[in-house]
Amino acid sequence: MKILETNLKKGFVKVVPETMDDFWHLYNVIYKNDVVYSYTTREIKPDGKYARPKRGERVAVLLGVKVEDVGWDRLLGRLRIHGTIIEAPEIVPTGAHHTLNITLNTPLTIVKKEWPKHNIERLRNASRTSEKPIIVVAIDDESYVIATTAQYGVETKVEERIKLPGKNEAEKRSAAMSEYFRKTLSSLRQIWAPTHSPITIIGVGFVKNDFAKFLQNGASDIAKSVMDVKGVNNSGIVGINEALRSGVLIRTIKKLRVAEETGAVEKLVLADTVLRDSSDEKRLLMEELMKKVEQKNGSIIVVSTEHEAGAKLLSLSGIAALLRFPVPQ
Repeated sequence: MKILETNLKKGFVKVVPETMDDFWHLYNVIYKNDVVYSYTTREIKPDGKYARPKRGERVAVLLGVKVEDVGWDRLLGRLRIHGTIIEAPEIVPTGAHHTLNITLNTPLTIVKKEWPKHNIERLRNASRTSEKPIIVVAIDDESYVIATTAQYGVETKVEERIKLPGKNEAEKRSAAMSEYFRKTLSSLRQIWAPTHSPITIIGVGFVKNDFAKFLQNGASDIAKSVMDVKGVNNSGIVGINEALRSGVLIRTIKKLRVAEETGAVEKLVLADTVLRDSSDEKRLLMEELMKKVEQKNGSIIVVSTEHEAGAKLLSLSGIAALLRFPVPQ
């Protein structure tokens, strides 16, 4: 996240999202009734007696939209901010509805009546975070899953089940295993190539080790990115979540926020949906509570419900406090 300008006296912050993680931060920072300014396109229908009523020209305009709803489209890689136009050039009517489609490297200005401290800290932390995502390969003799860690959780990229010949058919099994590894490598290379991100290989049994050796012998460029090979008790995405929860991946993800979110201490911990989806009244109460925690040198962690830690927190009402000392019942 690039922060271009901050002016809390006037109530605005101007930012540029630079990674997919930044959309997650903005999704949790932009609230209903905030105002967002950004360049967009708007269809302008010509006036005049002989103009065709259903045809218009799309022009680029800077609009200010009072937010009614925010959507995060991961598939298309954009943030959709829907609301009513409150400020626009003369050719665009105010009061009409419009959706701002915020893509990577699109500047936007967020205006709030009051900026909560945790929102500002979130944007500042996002601006300091530049670590690459971690690629996790969970592989055994029944399936492989390739996922990437992100600040909002774990995103599965590829998942495929296989059926290898039995151990009694050693020759067929060996040939099938080689083909299996080549297929896994092909998928891994497509994910690794754009970023050259660090890789951790996990799994049940010895297949994970055999795949790591396969990379060393047949894909030395990718093998150099392998940071660790670790055993887990479960296969697939369940194994990846186990690795996150138990600290198996701590060597490669210790600087990522997702690690912080699964091991916060002396903090007020909230699920992101508690803030985003609450009524205005409830959110104000929550923000007042957060202010009191910060005043006493506590810290706030807003946990993504996209990964297991956040989902578990949500099942416990979405808010928890880890205390420095016990308090009476």
